[in-house]
Amino acid sequence: MSKNQENKKIDEDGAYALIFDSVYDPYKGVLAYVRIVSGTFQKKQKMKLLGTNTEITPIEVGYFAPKQTVVDILNAGEVGYIVTGLKSTREAKVGDTVYSGKMENPKSLPGYNPPKAMIFSGIFCTDTSEYPNLRDAVDKLSLSDSSFLFEPENSGALGHGFRCGFLGLLHLEIIQERLEREFNLDLIVTAPSVRYTLGMKNGETFDISSASEYPDPSQIDVIYEPIAKVEIIVPKEYMGSVMELIATSRGIFKNISYLDDTRALLTAEVPMANLVVNFYDKLKSGTQGYASMNYEFMEMRPDKLVKMDILTAGEIAAPLSQIIHVDEAQSAGSAITKKLKEIIPRANFTIAIQACIGARIIARETISAYRKDVTAGLYGGDISRKNKLLKKQKAGKKRMKAMGKVNLPQEAFLSILQRED
Repeated sequence: MSKNQENKKIDEDGAYALIFDSVYDPYKGVLAYVRIVSGTFQKKQKMKLLGTNTEITPIEVGYFAPKQTVVDILNAGEVGYIVTGLKSTREAKVGDTVYSGKMENPKSLPGYNPPKAMIFSGIFCTDTSEYPNLRDAVDKLSLSDSSFLFEPENSGALGHGFRCGFLGLLHLEIIQERLEREFNLDLIVTAPSVRYTLGMKNGETFDISSASEYPDPSQIDVIYEPIAKVEIIVPKEYMGSVMELIATSRGIFKNISYLDDTRALLTAEVPMANLVVNFYDKLKSGTQGYASMNYEFMEMRPDKLVKMDILTAGEIAAPLSQIIHVDEAQSAGSAITKKLKEIIPRANFTIAIQACIGARIIARETISAYRKDVTAGLYGGDISRKNKLLKKQKAGKKRMKAMGKVNLPQEAFLSILQRED
């Protein structure tokens, strides 16, 4: 093909570029980092983002050398940036295609999948009056991070906050650190959870990321949970502890290969829900810090998952409800009830702390009531006088138990919900 024919084909097909990152500049707006696949791009040239169907006219184009260097034109094969003039990175998503040409229905370039949140966590302020500052901080962070998802959430225990979606644990830690350092916020971050897919008996399917969204169990046909492929590099002398950790996390071993005389590579499939809560800390503790881990989402897999509720004095503490595997429910429920028993203050009536699945109680702890010695004023006489006072006290406590309510202190919720650092 001659040079003229090649130029003619480019003019007909148009110019294409792939966005591999986007950042927000307070003076220029959104900068799209692109790789030019075909054609040329220059400022004042009309372009279109195919994914969001947004038309733009760049005010500047350039490349990195290593700082941003303004040029008149970007050619095919080059990597550079386009100053789009947009106000949010959500309009210039990673993996989107920038097109400039005369075609009416151009096709997007293959290569990138849109980022999808894999873990979810609630972010609240220790001081509830700081919520407006948290809202402003989350809005500003989302301008420069299109993969950071959030929506308002109201917790009876923790107040107003946000339910946030992250790509992984590292992403969560980065967002938390930035909110605390850049915006000077004192945060409560709840333990991370994952997204589940529910298949209903009427044929519908939908995703949930919180136990509060769990529907009537009688209408559920199957529940799918995310499974991660985990690769762990560990010294041979610690393989036993790593294998035990994977087994207790409902993991399935797939392969063991030896990299050299001292190190082994273990490959396993582990439920994401078990992976995001203390798995990495336990791995480091069990190997004295020598193990390293990498994981990636593999598939959604059906399993026996249930909703576990926590009851105090017969009332459900909604913020403590969680979705859990049926084999782990009893041990998890027992641990929560024992922890709550240590934190909830005693009252003048007996407080029952229960973990249940539906109507079935799987764990229970009881906080005994304060008891006043009502017979202290008696100095003798017939035993019937003593029995009469004790019977009267018993009836009063029974009435108090039927009418009394337990106000859980915030420390009780934090001990269960807050993410351990």
